[in-house]
Amino acid sequence: MKTALATFVLVSLVLSSSFLPNAMAGSSFCDSKCGVRCSKAGVKDRCLKYCGICCEECKCVPSGTYGHKDECPCYRDKKNSKGKSKCP
Repeated sequence: MKTALATFVLVSLVLSSSFLPNAMAGSSFCDSKCGVRCSKAGVKDRCLKYCGICCEECKCVPSGTYGHKDECPCYRDKKNSKGKSKCP
């Protein structure tokens, strides 16, 4: 009985861990749009982080790797604590 319980717990942990990365990942829309937006960024991980935050909140990302922020006013108007643009 103990081995059956231990086996069940082990299998449950393995199965639940396989679903964890999908649950933690951002939406595929934001991931793909931010991947394009940050493709030429000097600090790519920071660009992807802030682009992802802005995309989730605004539901849009401007086209291209730079500029075009007029396509998404919410993305354009987000500011950090220093008054600079929060979104790359």
